[in-house]
Amino acid sequence: MIDKIIDISENIAIIPARGQSKRIPRKNIRFFLGKPLIAYTIEAAIKSKLFSMIIVSTDSEEIAEISKKYGAEVPYLRDKNLSDDFCPVSLATLDVIEKLESESEKYTYVAQLMANCPLRDHSDIIDSYRQFIETDSASQISIMKYGWFNPWWAMECDEHHKLSPLFTEQLNKRSQDLPKLYCPTGAIWWAKVESLKKEKTFHTNNKSGWEISVINGIDIDTEEDWEIAELFMKYQRA
Repeated sequence: MIDKIIDISENIAIIPARGQSKRIPRKNIRFFLGKPLIAYTIEAAIKSKLFSMIIVSTDSEEIAEISKKYGAEVPYLRDKNLSDDFCPVSLATLDVIEKLESESEKYTYVAQLMANCPLRDHSDIIDSYRQFIETDSASQISIMKYGWFNPWWAMECDEHHKLSPLFTEQLNKRSQDLPKLYCPTGAIWWAKVESLKKEKTFHTNNKSGWEISVINGIDIDTEEDWEIAELFMKYQRA
């Protein structure tokens, strides 16, 4: 638990949400069980009461207007060169921080909350923040256990359907005898602002992981992910 009183003036949340999505068109503002997908992330950030500013980084006027409707700030649109398929998301987040600093707005900690993780809720954000502060890491990313498939048994399949195991020595081991592996999820990534500015990535040399459930941590990247996430949320609401 955090003993000190939280100074929210130290904390900023940045929600990256570019306009173009190749696999799911207009993904960030497509309606997900009654409201735009991005609304869930904005509302979770607001409800956490951890941030003095919640900014959506987008290159889309439409996303900007919808984000403001749900309580986020969009002080400027993201540059197009930070919105292509090859630009790391962390650079778009860093761009927001640098622009704010040029206007004398300075923060100690930044949370990057991806809009395609609608099941991450405010309590997840609070719990991840507690661990981040307690571990004093330069950065912390959300991770989840691999669920119904085990990466130790991963194989490549060529055009002739021939299988090539990646970890041959692990193939005949029981899952309970294999080391635990975790998958990053974009739900909640924290960093010290100075560390992010120096290393330009959340994958810093002093990085920790905060475990989120497979349900709350799901990233929506495909139509299949979308359907699964809807089922998860309906299950939570039941």
